[in-house]
Parts: sequence; structure tokens; C-alpha cells
Amino acid sequence: MRNLNLNRLNRILIIFSKINPKPKIELTFSSDFELLISVILSAQSTDRMVNIVTKNLYKHTNTPKSFLLLGVDNLKDLIKSLGLFNKKSRNIIQTCSILINKFHGKIPNNMFDLLSLPGVGRKTANIILNSIFKKNTIAVDTHVFRVCNRIGFVKEKRILNMEKKLFDIVPEKFKFHFHNWFVLHGRYVCKSKHPKCSLCIIKNYCEFKYKNF
Repeated sequence: MRNLNLNRLNRILIIFSKINPKPKIELTFSSDFELLISVILSAQSTDRMVNIVTKNLYKHTNTPKSFLLLGVDNLKDLIKSLGLFNKKSRNIIQTCSILINKFHGKIPNNMFDLLSLPGVGRKTANIILNSIFKKNTIAVDTHVFRVCNRIGFVKEKRILNMEKKLFDIVPEKFKFHFHNWFVLHGRYVCKSKHPKCSLCIIKNYCEFKYKNF
């Protein structure tokens, strides 16, 4: 049974790899630092909304030093259309201070140091390690968590447990793109409400009992 299940999971990953061999994160950024800030801003906000906000924000404020000069109150005004903008503003300013004082303005390249930055959790850290440092990490956000449980790829009630299990069972050659494949699938096809099952490229391997065609 285990071998049959792993074969089904492998087929799903093969399909994603053939249809979209190089999936891209949909946040807009032009530096490692900008990506870090955008991922922090994306908590409980859509990538589309974050990109709208950062298009203006990054014109003049796109380094740790420039964010410190901007200050918390001015940053709040610039990102107030995003959810949790008060908390995000404080976290970003604190993170910029730590980057300058502890990491010489550079983004740390390991989980331990990334998690020391305010506003950075495991999801954000894994995205940074994957996107910037090209490590085979698997970030589990709401899309990945929902899609994995719904289609029966991995069923877990806790995000951390899912992250660990995915890292164990996903073949090394598929780990690098796994997060982006499942995010894009969850965002545009396997939606939280009204999933587009008729358009699903993996519908023959999906265990969702309420599939609609």
C-alpha cells in the first residue's frame, strides 16, 4: 500500500514538473532584501495586494537603512492597505535594525538566524532559503496545507508535521519547486471555495471526495 501511495504522489509531481518545470514566486522584487520584506508583508495578504503596495514602497525605500530612516509610523501609512499593517511595520523596522547590527545588512542563510528576525516564521524562512539561497526547503503556507490535505498527498492537522512529512517523502529532485507548484495550484485551480476540478491536471490522482467535473 505504501509503495502504491508513493507511486501516486510521484505521478502528481511528475505532472507538475512537465506542465510547469520552472514555477516562479509571484511576489515582485529586485533584491534579496526586497523579497524578505515582501514575504513578511504577505502574511494574511495576497501577493497581488503586496505587489501593489511595494511598487510604490520600493521606489525610495528598499534597503535596511532606508527603512530605518522611514520609521514605523511612515511605514504604517505606506502599507495600511495590508492586513496586520501595525504589527508588520514594527517587525520590519526591528528586522532591519537586526540585519544592520548583527548581519552587516545581509540576509542570513540559515533557519536559526532567519527565525531570529521579527516577523519571520518557518514559512517565510523556508521561502527565503529556497528562493534566495536555492536550498531544497519546503514552505507550508495555507495553499500548500489545504491542497495536500484535500488531494490526499499528505494529511496532517499541524503545519509543522506536514512540513516534516513532506520533506521526508518528496523526492530530492522535486523539493526545490514543490512549494511554488502547490501554491499556484491552490491559488488558481484547487481554490478554497469552488475548486476548478474540471481544469485540474492531477484530477486522476486526487482523493478529494467532492470533486466536481
